[in-house]
Amino acid sequence: MTAPEPQDRAETDDARRLQGLSTELTARVPQLLEAMRSVGTGLELHATLDRICETAARLVGARYAALGVVGEAGGGLSDFVAFGVDPEVARRIGRRPDGHTGLLGELIRHPEPIRLADLTADPRSAGFPPHHPSMRTFLGVPIRVQGEILGNLYLCEKHDGAEFTDHDQHMVRVLATEAGLAIGNARLYEAARQRERWIDGSVAVTTALLSGAGAEDAEEPTGPDDHGQDHDHTEQAHTAVHADFSHHAHHALTVVAEHARRLADSAAGIVMLPTPEGGLEVVAVSSDTSDVSIGTRVPAHSPVVAKLLTGESVHVTDSSTDPRLVSPLSARYGPAMLLPLHSDGRVLGVLVTPRAIGARPFTESERTLATQFASQAALALMMAEAQRDRERLAVFEDRDRIARDLHDLVIQRLYAAGMMLETAQRQSQVPEVRAGVGKAVDELDVTIQEIRTAIFALQQGPAEAPSGLRTRVLREINMAAVPLGFRPTHRFAGAIDSSVGELTGKNLIAALREALSNTFRHARASRIEVTVDANAELPDGTPAVRLSVADDGVGIPEGGRRSGLRNLRRRAESLGGSSEVGPGLAEDGGGTTVTWQAPL
Repeated sequence: MTAPEPQDRAETDDARRLQGLSTELTARVPQLLEAMRSVGTGLELHATLDRICETAARLVGARYAALGVVGEAGGGLSDFVAFGVDPEVARRIGRRPDGHTGLLGELIRHPEPIRLADLTADPRSAGFPPHHPSMRTFLGVPIRVQGEILGNLYLCEKHDGAEFTDHDQHMVRVLATEAGLAIGNARLYEAARQRERWIDGSVAVTTALLSGAGAEDAEEPTGPDDHGQDHDHTEQAHTAVHADFSHHAHHALTVVAEHARRLADSAAGIVMLPTPEGGLEVVAVSSDTSDVSIGTRVPAHSPVVAKLLTGESVHVTDSSTDPRLVSPLSARYGPAMLLPLHSDGRVLGVLVTPRAIGARPFTESERTLATQFASQAALALMMAEAQRDRERLAVFEDRDRIARDLHDLVIQRLYAAGMMLETAQRQSQVPEVRAGVGKAVDELDVTIQEIRTAIFALQQGPAEAPSGLRTRVLREINMAAVPLGFRPTHRFAGAIDSSVGELTGKNLIAALREALSNTFRHARASRIEVTVDANAELPDGTPAVRLSVADDGVGIPEGGRRSGLRNLRRRAESLGGSSEVGPGLAEDGGGTTVTWQAPL
């Protein structure tokens, strides 16, 4: 028969001590049993920790109680919960203890009970931070399960002003045994739920990317308001322009950022791509705040960039103090995971999930799951890009077929119809008929020229396509015609291509895309008119370009989403212009007209 483990002997000794104890302690046994029953209920980890603290404090009549969970590496505390401290006081105290110093660190290094009449006089005490409540009497008991230290219970200040007794220590040690089992069960449950969430997140990202869904469809609202800053910030990521990635790729990267942020319980989800200079650039962000901007760069000389671009993950305990991080972003965050998006030996970019300053660090389990998520997301991105390449190839093949049909069939028939009309014109003796037939022949000639121009455009590759603003506007209108089921009409005024600058032109195209998208999704319109006027003026007389998109739809409902309109307004105002909404094209003024203008 093997000798019992030290922990088993300690628990046996406690049980023996409870036999034949004083009347006072015997009377407290039902209270202990009730406390043990209370501790063992529920599986949520943080709810379990809070319940253990409160139960221990009530069991021995302590004013304050705390529970520190020892980290997986055993060098400090990965979590810390307290009972009895007012939330406002806790906020003023600031950072939670890390377990490296003082009595808390002593209990981790030497996991044996500590009972003190005055902790401030003990040489092992490290003192209290500013705003911390005054505490003198102290009882600390380790929480063990099968010899493994899971954490420590700390109790301070008995209500009657007395010191903690042997009876208190025995009771808390028995409670700590039950608490260890409860924490162990809660950890297993939390780990299983966490794995399930990350797996579901990987599946959702893959599905969203391969189905072509936008980031707006990739995540359900997590709060009571679906129309706030988070959506606005994501809209900025949607409209970001990166030299090496298409509009669809930006949607895909934003999907990855949003899911990573939610799964990692982080303050932000950030996707960065390599720059030609060897650094990294932010191209997609999901965040409640505007701390991170699209286009922010991390220079190539940053010590972490070389590691990330070779496929090595970087884990940071505190971004605000880590000397390896030279980006201005780092000062705003605490613990962070920097994970390369690599697949098949190729690093596509970097996924960053930072938590707020003072937040708990990422556990080893979270790091493993996040690394697996990043690899799966990179694979999904590559598959989505390959799928889009196949779709583009199919479109080009279809365009070639359409061009051949237009040339071989349509133009020939129009030409034959024109010849017959010319013959009829010569044979007619009525001047009015000859004039009408001549006009019809002219119209046919114009139509043939337009079809030949369309054939030429269809046969051009993307790199050969003209890049004038007029052409880009027409391209957006033609793209919108597919989901709308009809082609919006258009009108140009002024020197569109020569007078509108590149920056204003890019923003105008983005505004047109946003307006057409809103019309398709919400307006249920049967008629849309697009006007681009380069002869417009702002109210102060400044020459401007004005875009208007008018429809005969249902208009903007009361309480409807306004994020797209806010985005249009921000774009215009950033250039010194404006954006507003007015009545539409319907006979009764129904529908909507979006007017967007910016100085030339």
